[in-house]
Amino acid sequence: MSGEEARGFPAFPASAGRRSTRGKSWWGRAWVQALEDTSLDSDQLRKGRRTANSGQVGTITISPGRIAATVYSPDDTYDAVVLVDQLSDDDWRLFLDQVAARAGHIAALLDGEMPHELVEAAADAGVPLLPGIGELDPSCTCDSWELPCQHAAGLSYQTGWLLDEDPFVLLLIRGRSREALLEDLQHRAAAGGGSASVGGRASSASGSSSGVGGSGSRGAGVLAAAVFEQVPGALPEVPVVPGKVALDDLVVSGTEPVPGLQASLLPLLVLDAARRARAQLRALLSGAPDPWVLDEWQDAVRLATDYPLLLDRLAAATGKAADLARGVQAWSYGGAPGLDVLEHTWNPDPGDLARARTELQAAAEEDLEITTEHNRLTTSGAVVCQVRLDRMGRWHPYRLVDNTWIPAAPADRDPTTALAVPEPLAEDIPDNASDK
Repeated sequence: MSGEEARGFPAFPASAGRRSTRGKSWWGRAWVQALEDTSLDSDQLRKGRRTANSGQVGTITISPGRIAATVYSPDDTYDAVVLVDQLSDDDWRLFLDQVAARAGHIAALLDGEMPHELVEAAADAGVPLLPGIGELDPSCTCDSWELPCQHAAGLSYQTGWLLDEDPFVLLLIRGRSREALLEDLQHRAAAGGGSASVGGRASSASGSSSGVGGSGSRGAGVLAAAVFEQVPGALPEVPVVPGKVALDDLVVSGTEPVPGLQASLLPLLVLDAARRARAQLRALLSGAPDPWVLDEWQDAVRLATDYPLLLDRLAAATGKAADLARGVQAWSYGGAPGLDVLEHTWNPDPGDLARARTELQAAAEEDLEITTEHNRLTTSGAVVCQVRLDRMGRWHPYRLVDNTWIPAAPADRDPTTALAVPEPLAEDIPDNASDK
C-alpha cells in the first residue's frame, strides 16, 4: 500500500549455538514453511540456515511487499531481496472486519499473538494473510541460479524470527503498518462500526445483513445508540457470599480438614488454582486454542513438576514413582505435549516427517540411517538418537539409556537442533525408568 513507511531491524548477532530456524510461533513456522515449500534445493536451505545463524545478514529493512538486507560473506557482499504480494484495499477492509469482530483479536495482536481464528476467518473471507507455496519471490545479486539462494534463504529465515516477536511485521509485509492499522480501527470505532463497508456491502446496525463469512452475528456491528435505547432487564438477586475462613480455622483439635491433606499445603493449591485460572483467562481473551485438558495422571505429573515438595506424596498416591520421575522430566522439557509424546504415538502429516528427515540428513556430517515410526524419527549407528514430534509442531530429543528412551533436552522447532543435544548426564536420568 502506498504511503506506508519502511522499518529497519538491527542485525541478529551470530548465535553461539544453533538457533532454531523453524520459527517459535505458529505464524512464524507458516512463513518458514512457505519458504521451504517453494525451494527446490535443500542444500541452499541448509546453507541459508547457517547464514542466518552466522550473523552475516545485516540490517533488515521491511516495507510493504518487500524485505531486503545486505549479506556479508567472506568473499563478497550481496544484496538479498524477498518480494511478497500486498493486500488490496478491499482485502484490508475485509481483514479489519475480522479484527473488529472480536475484541480479543486486537488485544492478542498488541500482546504479540496472531490468533488462529483471526487468520482462518480472514482466509475464509478471501484474504490470504499468510503466504503460501510460491508466494515468496526471492532474488540476490550473487551469481547463484537457485531460488532462493543461501543469502535470500538466510534473510527469509531471520524474517521468521522477526515474525515470532511481532505479528505486526507480517501485516507490514502485506502492506499496512501497525500505526495505520490501529488508526483505521480507531476510525471505525468512532464511526460506530455499524455502517462499515464490508467488501462493498454495508452492514446494518441490527446485524441482519450478512457480514464476512455470511454470519450476521459474527461480522456485523451494533450501533451504540441502539444498545442504550433498550430497556435493561431486572438484575439477579445478590448471592450470599460466604465469609472468609482463616487457615487456622480449618484445623480443629489437631485434625486435618480433609483426610490426608495437610493444612500447610492449602496455600500451594490455591496458588496453583490461581495460575491455571489466569492461563485459561488469557487464552480466552487472546482467542488462542483452549489450554491442554489434563487427566488425573497428567495433572499429577504437572503438580510434581511445578511443586517438587509434592513429588513423594504424588508418587505414593499414584503408585508409579519411576513413571512419575520420567514424566516430570518430559513435562519440564515440553509441558503437556512433552508428556504426551513420552507416553503416546500419533500419525502426523507425512510431508512434515519427510522434510525433517531431509533436514537431519543434510545437517549431518556423515550419512544417517533414519527409521520412521509414527511421530518418531530414530537414527542408528555409533550414536542412537531419537526425536519425537508433538502436536504443536515441536521436536523432542530422546536418548537411549539402558534400553530406555529418556527425554534429553527441551523441545525445539528445528529437528536438527533437537537431534544435536548432548548425552544426558547421569543425574538427569530418572531411576528405574521403564519405557512404554
